[in-house]
This record gives sequence, structure tokens and C-alpha cells, in this order.
Amino acid sequence: MATVPIANTNQASAAGAENYRFALGSLTTLFFMWGLITCLNDILIPHLKAVFSLNYAQAMLIQFCFFGAYFLVSVPAGVLVKRLGYQKGIVVGLLTAALGCGLFYPAAVSATYGVFLGALFVLASGITVLQVAANPYVTALGPVQTASSRLTLTQAFNSLGTTIAPAFGSVLILSVAVGASAEAEADAVKLPYLLLCGMLIVLAVVFALLKLPHIHDQEDDVTSSGHSALSHRHLVLGAIGIFVYVGGEVAIGSFLVNFLGESHVAGMAEADAAHYIAFYWGGAMVGRFIGAAVMQKVDAGKVLGFNATMAALLVLVAMNSSGALAMWAILAVGLFNSIMFPTIFSLALKNLGPATAQGSGILCLAIVGGALVPLLQGLLADSVGLSASFILPVLCYGYILFYGLKGSVPREAGQ
Repeated sequence: MATVPIANTNQASAAGAENYRFALGSLTTLFFMWGLITCLNDILIPHLKAVFSLNYAQAMLIQFCFFGAYFLVSVPAGVLVKRLGYQKGIVVGLLTAALGCGLFYPAAVSATYGVFLGALFVLASGITVLQVAANPYVTALGPVQTASSRLTLTQAFNSLGTTIAPAFGSVLILSVAVGASAEAEADAVKLPYLLLCGMLIVLAVVFALLKLPHIHDQEDDVTSSGHSALSHRHLVLGAIGIFVYVGGEVAIGSFLVNFLGESHVAGMAEADAAHYIAFYWGGAMVGRFIGAAVMQKVDAGKVLGFNATMAALLVLVAMNSSGALAMWAILAVGLFNSIMFPTIFSLALKNLGPATAQGSGILCLAIVGGALVPLLQGLLADSVGLSASFILPVLCYGYILFYGLKGSVPREAGQ
């Protein structure tokens, strides 16, 4: 019987590992870009609110359009990625996002809020396709045991984008002179979004030309496995985890400025409080780099449970204290939020095999929590007060603790 020389086997293994590292390095640019684009919404909301004299409910349509795209597009995106494969799915996502950015130009020319919302929906649709394609691809590029670590590392570059976005947006969008005409204020979005459009098109061309590894077993037809992703209990529970995590994170971020403005906390003006948001998102970035290293050695579910516990405790401290302690407690939540999304995502996709693309679409569908949980907290704040309303994120972290320690353990279908 013929045997394969060990040296050749080792060389092939080393070449494969190097190819995977190159693919992961390339994917970090995608995570950075969609982090940058997503966090620009925090600049768009006050800007367009001023341009079109919107009330708060109308201004929040920006977030509803963005997260609404996840709800409407995630499942079709999962089908698309299953048919095209991860690499082509990434290219489609980049081109769709580029189209959305380009549509900001006619929106500015027409100075029509509805056109801005339409452009934002197209942009968010492209980001959704990228999420569905790139997240499971990262989990597949290496051993299952370190999937959470890899996804956390790439998500750290997503956090880098969210940390830079406010400065990028404030310089290019909010720098319009006070008292400028509505047309001039609307025009302020042209340059940044045209720049983003160009960058996304360049990335699409690059990813179309790259020689990335093809993950055959996860891109096969789901029907070959005999059951859908929904038959996996840990995937269903993971989708709920994504829903409450994104909802809790967005809710806290949405109320940060108001919370810091409370007289018993810091009593800051909105403009001053806005600067402290960088600590919230910057903490998430730092936490992801730390978490990526920790989860090379420590079970991902245990790390998730620990972080959820710490986040819940910090929110409770912020709710029941005042002054600097309350302020820094709520800002520090970002550090422990850091690893939650990529860890829940990778744990939920574990052992899905050919149902992975479908499972990724279901998980991205659950990101709609970012539209619904903040709205629920807003209603709660109106009835019981702002500080007391933060009990809702605490409940979200309680569920994530359960998922990390118990719900994320894969079981056979029917168990």
C-alpha cells in the first residue's frame, strides 16, 4: 500500500494554515468597515434630526431601518450565501453596501428624509449579507475549539471601526457651520458616504480576486443533512441570545448620553456626555483583543458566562449609585460586552455542518433585537424612570449567563 510522505503532509498542513491566516487577515478589513458604517448612525441621528426638524420618534426611524434590514434580509441572505459560497456572498454584500452609500448622494441632493432612509436600508442590507457570509466563514477557518477566539479577534476590528466612526463623522458631517441652510447641512453627508462607497467597491474587487480557501462541508445544500438549523437546540437558544445581547447593547448605548446627563450622575450637557461614549465602544474593542487570547485557553461558554455576570453587576451598580461611580460603572459595561456577540454566534453555529449558512441567517435575523429592546426600555423609562429602566439590560445579561453555561451545549436533535 502506498503511503504519503510525512514531510509532504506537514508541508500541506503548513500551507493550509498559512492560507487560513491570510484569509482571516483579509476578513478583518470587512469587520472594520461595517463597524465604522454601523456606528455612523450615531452621527446621522442628531444630524438629520436637525436638518429635517424631526422629533425623537422620527429620528429613531434611522435605527429601525437599519435593524429592520437585518430582520427582512437575513434569511434570504442565508439562502444566497448557501448557493454562492462565502466568498461570492461577501462580494455581493460589499457591492450592495456600496450602492447604499452611493444613494446618500441623491438623498442629499433631494434633501428628502425618506430617500435617506431608503439609502440606509440598502446599505444595511449589504451589511447583513456580509454578516451572514463572513461570521460563519471565520468560524470555519480553523479548529472548532478556537472558533470563538477567531471570531472575537476579527470582531475586535469591528469595534475599532465603531471607536473611530464618531470622530470620522464629526469631522466630515457635524463640522457644518452652525446656522447653515438645510441644503448645506444635507450636503454634508455626500463626501463621507462617497468615500465609503469607493472603499467598499475597492474591497469588493479585492475579494473577488483573492484566492480564499473554500469550505465545502459548510456550503453544501442543507437538505443533504436531513434537517434544518432550527432542529439544533443550541442554535435556537443562541438566536435568542443574539436578540437580547444586541438589544441590551444598543439600549445602553442609546441612553448613555441621557443617563450621564442625569443630575445625580454627572449632570453633563449632551455635547460633553457624547465624548464619553468612546469609552463604552473603546472598552468593547480592548475586551475583544483580551478575549481572543483568553479563549485560546479557557472554554468560550465559561468566558461568556463570566462576562455576562460582570456586565449585569455593573449595570446594577450604575442603577443604584450616583456620581462618578455610576458613570464609570455604566461605561465599563462595554468592556464586558466585548466578546458576547462573536462568542454567542460561534457557539450557536457549532456542529451545524451543512446547515451553517442557514443558521447564520437565523442568527443575523435575531439582530432585530437592536430595534425592539431599546424601544421597550424607552417605554419603561417613561413609566418608571431612566435609571430603573436599566433593569431590562440586566435581564438580558441574565439570559446570556444561562446560555454560556448551559444553553450553548450542543445536543442531538430531539433531546
